[in-house]
Amino acid sequence: MKIFPKPLKKHDKIAIISPAGSVEPSQLEKGIQMIKSKGFEPVLGENLYTKFSNGYSYAGTEEQRIKDINWALNDPEISAVWASRGGYGCQHLLEHLNLKGFGKDPKWYIGYSDNTVIQSYLLKKGFASIHGQTIKTSSFGVTDESYDLTFNILKGKALKYTLKASQLNRDGNVDGELVGGNLALVYALLGTKYSFDFKDKILFIEDIGENFYALDRMIMSLELAGVFSKIKGLIIGGMTNMGDEKENKQYGESFDGFAYQLISDRISKYDFPAVFGFPNGHIHNNIPLIIGSEVALKVGKNVSLTFSH
Repeated sequence: MKIFPKPLKKHDKIAIISPAGSVEPSQLEKGIQMIKSKGFEPVLGENLYTKFSNGYSYAGTEEQRIKDINWALNDPEISAVWASRGGYGCQHLLEHLNLKGFGKDPKWYIGYSDNTVIQSYLLKKGFASIHGQTIKTSSFGVTDESYDLTFNILKGKALKYTLKASQLNRDGNVDGELVGGNLALVYALLGTKYSFDFKDKILFIEDIGENFYALDRMIMSLELAGVFSKIKGLIIGGMTNMGDEKENKQYGESFDGFAYQLISDRISKYDFPAVFGFPNGHIHNNIPLIIGSEVALKVGKNVSLTFSH
């Protein structure tokens, strides 16, 4: 059984850190105010707005970002850790994470995109986390519902989703532990000691901005690594801005749908249930998932996903 952090109480402190890409203060104003409006106290990491350019605009050097995440994970006054954004850079932190204090008093870690690697690390250590919207206001917007549902999890409320079926869905009912996150990071961790354990799990994947050949390459890597022969079910979230300009013209408005079709074709020889277009990822309505939770997935005329812990 995975360890779930205890529910937050009013006035509890939530640390906001930037473990990967840099952010501007204006991009976090709305999110920080929202935390306050929900009755919690946001505590800003020392290097939240730091910038370090090294082929990419990181939120500080590796040492600065390591310092912030270890502070947030282990400070006994902090009750949850919320990533400001993803981008790239979380892989730099993996070999330096310290869970000494965290293990005594686990707390929710919230984020998605590049934060998938942090969540895989926590899961390897036995801790659940929230794959949900970051604090940064994104270009495609954020729904109030996605944040409200995240706060519901923080408060200890049960989570269950009922969705309309997609034509590409594959029917079936399975129970298992939910793993995964951003496909590029699930792919990047394959073959490392930080990779998810896929045996008898329900895998979630989502991604943004990949050419179709790159998407196929990642799916093929999962295939060659035996992932699809191990899992009990597959949930595919947002596949946003996929394909290049030429391909987009070829497929018109349905180019994101082609990403789903590509995945559907690759998994056609397997008999596990699959859900396409689940509302989580780099999309407007990015509703949260609990990585490490036992879930009941039912796929038929409708889709239901029920979390238990």
